Amino acid sequence: MSFLPEEYEKYLAPETDRLSFLRDYLALRGVETCVIPLAGKKHLYVNFPSSSYSPQFRMKVLISHYDRVAGSPGANDNSSANFALADFAVKVKALALKGKVLNIRMFFTDGEELGEGGVSSQGAFALAELFKKLGIVNDDVFVFDSVGRGTVPVLARAGLDFLLQGRKNKDFTKRFAALFERTQNILREVSPKKWMTLPVPYSDNAGFLACGIPSVALTMLPEKEATDYCLELMKDKNLEKTVMNAKLENNADFEFKYREKMPVTWRLFHTEYDNFLSLTPESFGVMEKILEKLLVLYV
Repeated sequence: MSFLPEEYEKYLAPETDRLSFLRDYLALRGVETCVIPLAGKKHLYVNFPSSSYSPQFRMKVLISHYDRVAGSPGANDNSSANFALADFAVKVKALALKGKVLNIRMFFTDGEELGEGGVSSQGAFALAELFKKLGIVNDDVFVFDSVGRGTVPVLARAGLDFLLQGRKNKDFTKRFAALFERTQNILREVSPKKWMTLPVPYSDNAGFLACGIPSVALTMLPEKEATDYCLELMKDKNLEKTVMNAKLENNADFEFKYREKMPVTWRLFHTEYDNFLSLTPESFGVMEKILEKLLVLYV
């Protein structure tokens, strides 16, 4: 499809080594990376020049998982975010070489799809544990997952329970509330009338939240799907809890009661239909605007 890079189709091929692909894609564009092996997973870290960092400003950590479920091309989940961040990394590197202080860390993570076995089985959980061990607990973590369909940016509600239930960790609660509000402000600027905050199945944000590190997840939905999902949430008070807590696959109760209430975009996940034909060109423009806002956030 014309709005996608030529390399996109190769990235979706079942035989592609996606980690090596991303390393090569970035290297050809002058961006250095290194592999961080943790708990049997391989995360890719982008090396930006040290001159682009300053302790005067808060750090922004950008994450998208590169793994996918066997048998699915993974076009939206999560190749869309992979390419958006990879191309953004090229821009960040160019600005850094011009002396810009941006305070951006970027990771392509492995093992997100294993999260169905619990948060601790996620690749990002071990990464978050490493952050905590190193004392890196004050960064703002932005997780991008499935941003290739629709024009409605969706901020996941994950983590709001810390605020609503008055958790004891006041420091974490305060920092998460500030990050959540900053993210909402970004979406208000990028998409004033079309962004939403909705219950979304956990992504890599779950691992960071579990380790006490503020993290938000952003995804995208077509406008009608987002609106219909809102209506279903209002009609069925159990739907949000099910989306946030249940395993949505191989779950007979979910299949019977809730599947048809979920956005079509999410029903494509982990199937052969999560292919490049399901993507929409407008999504990538919205995502680019969101990332542009992160360039100037705090600095």
